[in-house]
Amino acid sequence: MIQRATQADVARLAGVSQATVSLVVNSTPETKLRVGDETKQRVLSAIQRTGYTANPFAQGLARGRNRIVGVFTYESVFPKASADFFYPFLQGIEAGAEQLRLDIMLFTSAPGRSAGRRTLSETGWNRVAITDGCILLGRQDDKYDTEAMLTQRFPFVFVGRRESGNEPVPFVGADYRAATREAVDHLLKLGHRRIAFLGDLGQSESAIDRVAGYRDAMTAAGLRPMLFSSEAFSADEAVSLIIDNAATAAVLGADYRAEEIRTVAAARGVDVPNDLSLAILGQPTTALTDEHVWTGFRIPREEMGLKALLLLAGQIEEKADLELQQLLPCKFVEGETVAAL
Repeated sequence: MIQRATQADVARLAGVSQATVSLVVNSTPETKLRVGDETKQRVLSAIQRTGYTANPFAQGLARGRNRIVGVFTYESVFPKASADFFYPFLQGIEAGAEQLRLDIMLFTSAPGRSAGRRTLSETGWNRVAITDGCILLGRQDDKYDTEAMLTQRFPFVFVGRRESGNEPVPFVGADYRAATREAVDHLLKLGHRRIAFLGDLGQSESAIDRVAGYRDAMTAAGLRPMLFSSEAFSADEAVSLIIDNAATAAVLGADYRAEEIRTVAAARGVDVPNDLSLAILGQPTTALTDEHVWTGFRIPREEMGLKALLLLAGQIEEKADLELQQLLPCKFVEGETVAAL
């Protein structure tokens, strides 16, 4: 078996201490101060002659980094199917890691003590500490995790806008507020005035942003908002609400059974889009099965993943003037499910 050259071999050949070899190999800030150019060249020459290659993990330890970034999902299983809503985020993260020559370590949220999912802290901070930093995915995060990472100054980035009461939370998100306003403005331009909102009225940032965008558009047009919680009504009840409130259009939360609402409406003699215009505020986490192109907007998921990785890398490298909170524009899709009034 061929024996690999060691730092001790390099040190003997160069006539220096092993500590000097370590300084040259790891290129720490101390290198220029403590190692002269002539000595450095002798070490580099000895490295070339012995064929010595540094252990990247050991180098990482020497610098406090090992070029591994973590990806943690709050979903119950890691998204691996191409049709999964979260899959494009992973593609973007992978592209960024390849660009920067970083390795990725995946952390799953197998069931824990809370609501059938595990928080980041429950996976064991010692496991996460293997990485230089972590990207977090998922709709239902844990505020304790966020506060713990901020307190410990552990580099992290959320995919999706997040807020904390204490200090800014690093994130790369989609601008749901602007995208929702654009979708409602499109309906207004088509002559609609009674436009209902059926979606999440909860306290998640994505829900708050969509509601705010809807209110922005309706208020600017001098119209009364009509807000209905998607959790409170079935598809059949939602259609009844639309009819009873004489709405000619509705914007639907991304996961609010758009196809089912369309089917129920058709069964009642209400045609989409001729009698009722419908728009979806983003892509559903479960792919649509019908062949129609739905009006709404597309979330820049792959770009969000890429920019999240680049932002995390910037934190790890302690770069100055980082934009820690980034919102990316969504792409409006005119689609086939709305029509002029």
